Amino acid sequence: MRVVFLEDVSGVAQGGDVKEVKNGFARNFLIPKSLATPATHNALQRVERLKKQADETRLKVLADTRALAEALDGVQVNIEMRTGASGRLYGSVTSAMIANELSELTEREIDRRTIQLPESIRELGTFDISLRLHPEVEAGVKVLVYAAGTDPFAEPEEPEDGDGEGEGEEEPTEDAVAVAEITETGDETAEESTEEAEESDSRA
Repeated sequence: MRVVFLEDVSGVAQGGDVKEVKNGFARNFLIPKSLATPATHNALQRVERLKKQADETRLKVLADTRALAEALDGVQVNIEMRTGASGRLYGSVTSAMIANELSELTEREIDRRTIQLPESIRELGTFDISLRLHPEVEAGVKVLVYAAGTDPFAEPEEPEDGDGEGEGEEEPTEDAVAVAEITETGDETAEESTEEAEESDSRA
């Protein structure tokens, strides 16, 4: 069936285009959703106007999507998950879960298909995720997956043993310091006596 596209249909045509499509695709999808209309004489007369309207709509959608990308770029969403003893998740974090969190954050509907997630997340941690909001617009967000019942913002505890420097060494006690001072004094006195004896021998 030959149709005139009233709006852009991603991967198929742009508004104002006249194309041949499968009958079922036209009757079951394009025409019911007002995305296209049969290419009648009257419809063909509207092609130029439809193209102009589609161009205006396309620019508006692009500007709106870019604004959304700026609002999303760099934000972090936190997802709480149950874990086993080994830290592995019960279940996995999916693109639908991430899209839902972003929708609540922005109060805008985020399509899960825009989430570029190669595979489901099955472990705790922070992950960099890309969003393809439009063929010309992308954004990047962070997803923090944390264990249920824990604080995602708590700082990790530092080990009590420190960094290991000076391990095994003890601070000298006052008695040890005193003994060391006496020993040093005794050594100095012995050296002085030896020097005096040598001088006496040389005079003799």
